[in-house]
Amino acid sequence: MSTIRYRWLAVIAVAAGVVGWAVNSFLSENGYPAPVLSPAALLAIVVVVAVTLVLGLRVRRWRNGSRDRTLNPIAAARTVVLAQAITYAGSLLLGWHAAVFLALLPLLSLRPGHAPTWTALAVGIGGMVMIAAGLTVERFCKLPPDDKDGTGSAPGTEDGEEYA
Repeated sequence: MSTIRYRWLAVIAVAAGVVGWAVNSFLSENGYPAPVLSPAALLAIVVVVAVTLVLGLRVRRWRNGSRDRTLNPIAAARTVVLAQAITYAGSLLLGWHAAVFLALLPLLSLRPGHAPTWTALAVGIGGMVMIAAGLTVERFCKLPPDDKDGTGSAPGTEDGEEYA
């Protein structure tokens, strides 16, 4: 399994931003509300990030030597996949909502209490939190280069991209 490529995160964020800007422009010109997630999405972001961090900390604890119980390799692989998924989802949310926020920002002086403007900002920040949590948990799940099988006896890998 390969690590997350930062370039792809940037491509996803920029593409989502361009699409978000275009959709927001079209909808606002035709009298529709801004295309942002509801504030309830923030609760979902917090829950997903918390679950991912808890699972990642469990893998990190095992990786750092607390091996009183065996770690299910499928659970560790699922943790890495979850971490990568929330990283990509966070990039998508960040791009879309940052573009919508920037499109709504000039109208802030006309309608200072406009809820979609602040919701777009909050969900964009939530996307950044998802990216940070995903990258952190992905790092938690990496085995050190000299510990490929988790026992400390295997020879190292060249690229250090082995997961627990």
